[in-house]
Amino acid sequence: MSAKSQHTNILLAVLGFATVVLIVALIGHLTLQRDPEEIQGEMEVEEYRVSGKVPGRILALLAKEGDFVHAGDTLAIIEAPEVNAKMVQAQSAADAATAIAQMTQNGARKEQIQAAAQILEQAKAGLEIAEKSYNRMKKLHEEEVISAQKFDEAEAMYKSAQAQVKTAQSNYQMAVNGARDEERRAAAATAGQARGAVQEVQGYVRETIQRAQMAGEVTDVYPKVGELVGTGTPIMSIAMMDDQWATFNIREDQLKGMKVGQEITVRIPALDIEAKMKITSMKDKGSFAVWKSTKASGQYDQKTFEVKARPSQAIDGIRPGMSVILKNK
Repeated sequence: MSAKSQHTNILLAVLGFATVVLIVALIGHLTLQRDPEEIQGEMEVEEYRVSGKVPGRILALLAKEGDFVHAGDTLAIIEAPEVNAKMVQAQSAADAATAIAQMTQNGARKEQIQAAAQILEQAKAGLEIAEKSYNRMKKLHEEEVISAQKFDEAEAMYKSAQAQVKTAQSNYQMAVNGARDEERRAAAATAGQARGAVQEVQGYVRETIQRAQMAGEVTDVYPKVGELVGTGTPIMSIAMMDDQWATFNIREDQLKGMKVGQEITVRIPALDIEAKMKITSMKDKGSFAVWKSTKASGQYDQKTFEVKARPSQAIDGIRPGMSVILKNK
């Protein structure tokens, strides 16, 4: 081999070695200078559901999805004729109890005794009707023609009618015999109880009109006009748009430097902006949320933490469900 060939081989070897060194250095540089790891979160919002205490049929829906409502705005009207009937009954019972209480205070007169007798007769007539209805419902229930709920309602009405007859009978007897001091106090207490029943039914009547408890945006409307809703059945969901936060699921090895109260910078792709947020809570998501196991190398399981952060100031256009990007340096 000539000297020239040896010189060429040496030169090629040096160039190859230099190329390898250059490649290794470039890889190391790119590795050390890689972009910070991005952690994706999501905007969430506080919601509450609108629901009533009385069953009935949706008569009107006065708000639709996307509408902004204020506290006190009427959202839905429920038709509940049974509640109105109960109101009439309760008011009539209160009027009768008040009249009896007044009678015991003033002393019974002939007209008052007659009035008590008429109330008693009305109660007996109501009992007779309720008993007939109860017997019919009982037979139909035994034949499995009607539901247990209908039978229970008829039985409740029957028992209520029996109680009204007993009350009317006692009031009538008291009017005939004249009232003692104890009886006057009892009559006054009965009248108070009857007025309480009226107030209770008035509360149910108010529940037929559903109003917004707090301002927000209607996100969901569940029933349609004409559909039946039961007690506590959700009618609408209202999102309080002023109460939003971002939630991130972060492995514990990425939590370095993070703490409650810290201000962080995030990117919101949908709005193409960066914003400041403050970490408000950091919570272990539990063993069911183990992100990565490292026990094979003699270390530990890396668990996932739920980190919440609220905007430091209002962000125009932010919506629940939007992605929020946090760069982990």
